[in-house]
Amino acid sequence: MSTEKARIINELHLYEKKVLKALELSQKSLSPEEIARSENLDIKSVMSAAGSLASKELIRVQKDTDEILSLLNDGKRYAQEGLPERKLLEIIYSEKTLSLSDLGHKTDLDSKEFKIGLGWLVRKKWAKIEQGEVKISTKGEDVYILPQADEKLLSLLLEKDQISYKELDSELKSGYKFLKTRKGLLKLDKITQHSLILTEKGQNIVDDGIKIQEEVTQLTHEHLKSGEWKNLQFRGYNVHAEYPEFHPGKVHPLRRIMEEIRNIFLKLGFTEYRGPILESAFWNFDCLFQPQDHAAREMQDTFYIKNPSTSHLPEDEMVKKVQEVHQDGGSTGSEGWCYQWDRDIARQSVLRTHTTCVSARFLKENPPPLKMFSVGRVFRRETITYKHLPEFNQVEGIVAADGINFRNLLGILKEFYTRLGFKVRFRPAYFPYTYLSTECEIYLKEKESWIELGGAGMFRPEVLEPLGVETPVAAFGLGIERLAMLRLGIKDIRMLYKSDIGWLRKLPFTHGVNLQD
Repeated sequence: MSTEKARIINELHLYEKKVLKALELSQKSLSPEEIARSENLDIKSVMSAAGSLASKELIRVQKDTDEILSLLNDGKRYAQEGLPERKLLEIIYSEKTLSLSDLGHKTDLDSKEFKIGLGWLVRKKWAKIEQGEVKISTKGEDVYILPQADEKLLSLLLEKDQISYKELDSELKSGYKFLKTRKGLLKLDKITQHSLILTEKGQNIVDDGIKIQEEVTQLTHEHLKSGEWKNLQFRGYNVHAEYPEFHPGKVHPLRRIMEEIRNIFLKLGFTEYRGPILESAFWNFDCLFQPQDHAAREMQDTFYIKNPSTSHLPEDEMVKKVQEVHQDGGSTGSEGWCYQWDRDIARQSVLRTHTTCVSARFLKENPPPLKMFSVGRVFRRETITYKHLPEFNQVEGIVAADGINFRNLLGILKEFYTRLGFKVRFRPAYFPYTYLSTECEIYLKEKESWIELGGAGMFRPEVLEPLGVETPVAAFGLGIERLAMLRLGIKDIRMLYKSDIGWLRKLPFTHGVNLQD
């Protein structure tokens, strides 16, 4: 016996061997039921073994489908009493011509069956209807005495109870075509029969001999203790067998990227901080030196809250300092925005439009030196498109200490993007609350272009003075969804929030993300 044949036989399950043995002894095709009886197996075991053997090309499973016809209640009644059109034909046969009303009075059919019978009378060309009269046709006179194919089939089914469609001759099959279009007459059951046949490959296997012997798949403590393991036949393993597809639970890819960003900043020595999503316009705009007539504060750009419509302001001293820097620059040396600042506008409740307000709160509560970052959701009135959403995530960070400068900020950002696997460059930009300011751009090799991902800069004195901070503060705010789109290779930002289970399953378990220490 060749090594290949020995391997195949060794990997066969006991039930597979029994099925092959039964086919070998019969020297013909067998049904699963016949094999189940001869080998004392249940039918499910035989079918399971047959499927496995067919996948190994040792047997061929031949399917033979048959249709079994039987009568429903109306079919039985018509078989006994006659079809409606037959009853109408018997009435007009002697009269030759009758009006519709007279025909209706002479029949015992109800109105529904009368209409059915009249329709089939015309369809079968047994009669014609002209100007309200029913006139028998030559064909109607010919079929008056002889039952037709559909009537013969009804009688046969009434006699035999059920008949295989394959047993019908051509005449009865033509009758079946008529009857199957009529509701409530026939019941059709499809029966599939299987035949198992040895292939040439399977015949070669059984020719070398198959030994039927009980097998075990697991070695137990009792086997070792009793010494029985020495005489056991262990079933072989097919190391090439296909394994079932499975879909283990995994973290959403956007969440995994957010966790990766968190880990980068934690390893760089930053402290994580969280702030409220419902914020006052004071913390979201005013303390960041954003004027009260700035376009970003318009209703079309910011979500304002009806309940509560106003929020509490911090202590009066800080509020007063913010008012001063807006109106005339306060003690910062700036001219401010030169307008009358309004406390009521500052009290308006908004959904935060950025996480920079988290940085402002942290600076107020924690004296430098410090390094802080925050990952959170922000909200803006954006039209939903392939690259914009009304809510998205940002990572915000600040570094405050004596000697911190713009160069340090660029170094931090370069280190961050390098750890994410990107090449970064910086270009000048403008933000109301930072100076110097820059935008971060990363390079995409496949597009041979630079993509902007966030802004950064040194907080202005007008921001720091009301907060009581006397050291330089480097700040940055970066969008996460656009970064996730690049990492995951998608072109539509909405994909990140779709319940597309197929796409989520296809993503690698750790796509571009390393959460290990």
